[in-house]
Amino acid sequence: MANHKSSIKRIRANAAKRLRNRYQAKTTRNAVKKLRSATTKADATPLLSKVISMLDRLAKKNVIHKNKASNNKSKLTKFVNGLS
Repeated sequence: MANHKSSIKRIRANAAKRLRNRYQAKTTRNAVKKLRSATTKADATPLLSKVISMLDRLAKKNVIHKNKASNNKSKLTKFVNGLS
């Protein structure tokens, strides 16, 4: 257990940030799955912009790597463009 007041506070802050990051990452993964299950372009297009925004936010906060976000955005865009 930490002895210093500042390290105790840091442990609390890190735990809160970890929970927030896990929640946002899981929400994004669920949104990606929902987008992948879309069958028409009309359904997928509004979801795509929302998912891209979520991925950019996660990359900006270093929850996921910026290249991972870029790869996901590219693949999802190709997927949506391939729908009819």
